[in-house]
Amino acid sequence: MADTLPSEFDVIVIGTGLPESIIAAACSRSGRRVLHVDSRSYYGGNWAGFSFSGLLSWLKEHQENSDIENDSPVWQDQILENEEAIALSRKDKTIQHVEVFCYASQDLHEDVEEAGALQKNHALVTSANSTEAADSSFLPMEDESLSTMNCEMLTEQTPSSDPENALEVNGAEVTGEKENHCDDKTCVPSTSAEDVSENVPIAEDTTEQPKKNRITYSQIIKEGRRFNIDLVSKLLYSRGLLIDLLIKSNVSRYAEFKNITRILAFREGRVEQVPCSRADVFNSKQLTMVEKRMLMKFLTFCMEYEKYPDEYKGYEDITFYEYLKTQKLTPNLQYIVLHSIAMTSETASSTIDGLKATRNFLHCLGRYGNTPFLFPLYGQGELPQCFCRMCAVFGGIYCLRHSVQCLVVDKESRKCKAIIDQFGQRIISEHFLVEDSYFSENMCSRVQYRQISRAVLITDRSVLKTDSDQQISILTVPAEEPGMFAVRVIELCSSTMTCMKGTYLVHLTCTSSKTAREDLEPVVQKLFIPYTEMEIENEQVEKPRILWALYFNMRDSSDISRSCYKDLPSNVYVCSGPDCGLGNDNAVKQAETLFQEICPSEDFCPPPPNPEDIVLDGDGLQPEASESSAIPEANSETFKESTNLGNLEESSE
Repeated sequence: MADTLPSEFDVIVIGTGLPESIIAAACSRSGRRVLHVDSRSYYGGNWAGFSFSGLLSWLKEHQENSDIENDSPVWQDQILENEEAIALSRKDKTIQHVEVFCYASQDLHEDVEEAGALQKNHALVTSANSTEAADSSFLPMEDESLSTMNCEMLTEQTPSSDPENALEVNGAEVTGEKENHCDDKTCVPSTSAEDVSENVPIAEDTTEQPKKNRITYSQIIKEGRRFNIDLVSKLLYSRGLLIDLLIKSNVSRYAEFKNITRILAFREGRVEQVPCSRADVFNSKQLTMVEKRMLMKFLTFCMEYEKYPDEYKGYEDITFYEYLKTQKLTPNLQYIVLHSIAMTSETASSTIDGLKATRNFLHCLGRYGNTPFLFPLYGQGELPQCFCRMCAVFGGIYCLRHSVQCLVVDKESRKCKAIIDQFGQRIISEHFLVEDSYFSENMCSRVQYRQISRAVLITDRSVLKTDSDQQISILTVPAEEPGMFAVRVIELCSSTMTCMKGTYLVHLTCTSSKTAREDLEPVVQKLFIPYTEMEIENEQVEKPRILWALYFNMRDSSDISRSCYKDLPSNVYVCSGPDCGLGNDNAVKQAETLFQEICPSEDFCPPPPNPEDIVLDGDGLQPEASESSAIPEANSETFKESTNLGNLEESSE
């Protein structure tokens, strides 16, 4: 691959997280020559999503990554006298304190493997012995952490891992499950939850039939491709910056979305649904008639609070929680507004921040459904791939499993002039964007990182049972002790294409104060119970049962000043990993800010051109251009789709 790479680009991007992917797409769209590389074998970095076996492989990679030692720098011979090198790190230290627990019955047999494993994209797959992986001796017991687990699984990311093979869609919201994704030229078999059994021959299970409602680890392994497990848990505000960017750039045609169907609250040991819309408020049986009027009056004020400064003057220096106490709201309403609408805690937000959060929540209501949020089908990990595809469409070049050894800096100008890759090739560029995790410890010695505590659970039922088993929920559990943080819980059903039928995928997230397990296990114990044989026989159990659990801490490198990085050249820009916030606004703001520094006079991700306005010079057409020349035909059919995303409230009725 290195022999065929051009030796010069306008922009080199290292890392395929969401901010880097947006910038790469924007630069490619504006006509810049873009090289986008990642040492990983998958797109997304810490924004990625995996099938179940892919996640186990990711865990194993991080276990092995801690043992990597930096080899002697063979690239030093290529550094000239007037140059110096900034070595990049081979170790990824953004994930720590990983612990895995399996509560489902571990009745694995040697011939159990993930359905459809042979249909993986082998360009992104590292070969492994799946028979060895299936052996139960390689599974973690309930009291074992990752350090004692040694299971090799085929590496696999979410469907459409390759931007060139990403699936085109016909709308932004899906009410049912799909079998195939087709455009006017090709029809790509879906790897969704519904059609794996149709497209892939699965050996019949000749073992004894399991008991009713019993879900085993064998089933989870076998149906592993039906899981799409994100490393970071986020939602899209329906009027947020990312939705606006998806519509504006027409990248929305590469993805599909589901509405979050309900917002929940945890109070006095019980989970209950929070009314969102005006109709929900007046139909609610949780609120008295007086409370309904109080709530509507306060929310109406929040929508236009800036017009009434006298209502909050003098309260700017106190918390939003204290401010709510001064309003004519009952404790029940204060709890709902604070934790389920503003989605903050007693100490985290000032009055102004709380009012802004409440207004943003209300502003996003009704655009696409009864809640302010959307979730991408197949998970958050699809979004970086969507922008990578846009970059590739306009001529960007992609290289996965392609590491960069160092940045070459001119001593006189103190600007970076090139990179040297793993093959020793020197590639020149004007601008360099590097994801934070690629910098060495020496470069980041002055950086003070925060941490995010994450947990991923596979459960057998919803935290709040209703008539429908296809609910997508968000729940905020307040902190019980000072110094702790509220925990955000997002529960996904099988119609999101993130888990197998009969299970739910639950993401827990909070700002770290200890290890992830120490931060999140108290909340897990409040909402769930372990999956045991004794509990299976008890049909009266109210709490969902945990089949499998993963805890880990992730580095939060957001909002760090570039001056904290030691001796950073002026034309090297740092992209941060995921932050702890619910939305994606931080990534979009960062991408737009860096793009304007690189291309100050260019529009940020403008709409694609109308096919009728494109005139191609056949004589000067390069291979990359000939590939992108096929795009207008697709755009002519799909240009209306982003408009549908913007006007989905009509179809959601």
